[in-house]
Amino acid sequence: MSGSDAVVSSRGALRWTEGHPWIFKSDITQSPAAPAGCVNVRDARGRPLGWALWSPASEIALRRVDADPAARIDSAWWHSRLARAIGRRAPLESDATAFRLVHAEGDGLPSLVVDRYDRWLVVQLLSAGIETFRDDIVRALVDLTGCEGILARNDASVRSREGLSRDVELLHGTVPDEVAVIEHGLRYVAALRTGQKTGAFLDQRENRALVASVARGRALDLFSYHGSFALHLARRADQVIAVDSSAAALDRGRQNAALNGTANITFTEADAFEFLRAELQTGARYQTIVVDPPAFAKNRASLAGAVRGYRDLNLHAMRLLEPGGLLFTASCSYHLTKPLFLDMLRDAGAASGRRMILRGLTVQPLDHPELITIPETGYLKGALLEALD
Repeated sequence: MSGSDAVVSSRGALRWTEGHPWIFKSDITQSPAAPAGCVNVRDARGRPLGWALWSPASEIALRRVDADPAARIDSAWWHSRLARAIGRRAPLESDATAFRLVHAEGDGLPSLVVDRYDRWLVVQLLSAGIETFRDDIVRALVDLTGCEGILARNDASVRSREGLSRDVELLHGTVPDEVAVIEHGLRYVAALRTGQKTGAFLDQRENRALVASVARGRALDLFSYHGSFALHLARRADQVIAVDSSAAALDRGRQNAALNGTANITFTEADAFEFLRAELQTGARYQTIVVDPPAFAKNRASLAGAVRGYRDLNLHAMRLLEPGGLLFTASCSYHLTKPLFLDMLRDAGAASGRRMILRGLTVQPLDHPELITIPETGYLKGALLEALD
């Protein structure tokens, strides 16, 4: 058994057997005598278990990349694995120029995120282990996509827990600050260096198309950000009110509306909770409402308060609906599981006094695969509801 191997406890080995790629530092009985990178992993009896990214400073010390002990984790391996992930996204190219190419553990490439924005890519290298393969990854991405530039949005807080710096860095070619992308026939501008996530909320793309297909009458978009839902609502609704607390975000929303020649959206700067209460007091009603808040539950400790917040939002939205009106509501909080999400909606519906029909449930789209054995790959869930009376 080599000193550069990692040896793990029976509990750590069991996690891999059950389909989860993480092994925590507490389950390592012999740490590799090696810097961050990729290491061979063995169980307590010396049996090889495969290869994992090794992060010496992280609580998530090992992230499995290949179950084959004979595999060679070299440039050819990265090229093959990236090609497989990118190939799965081919069906999206007919409807969008912005989507995720690599969804980390969901694509068997732990701690690596790659998003495409037209001819440019934005990556996130979120562990010390993945950082050591930066050059192999960049070369493979350039070869596979022919992109004009690659930007690293390595400003995520998780990098601090890996002992890594947080920065935004150009890795290849040139990358503009802003890129106009197409989504189901609409255009919007993504701010690659300063926008949320890697520049835009790509995970809601198919939900926006769903909303566009059912929108009607007077519509409300809460937590509108840059107006992506509002733009889709405006295709069929008579009037759209887009609400956000950020003036800068609303300015970008107005620019996106102008880019599409859309004139039936009113952008309103307000706190969503206060706006809803004020609308209820005036007797306002809507035929279509979208509730797409940020992640209220950042950790387990904040879950109870987050559930109250989500409940109140949806309770007020339900009360604002016309009879027959539709509410699309979503949560991107990983800690708010699907069962808890549905429980929250049930409680909100009961408190609203409305009879609410569940018309459909949504999960993550093709480019954000959620593996059922890896709960951390799934965070986004949504529901389409109809007010019966």
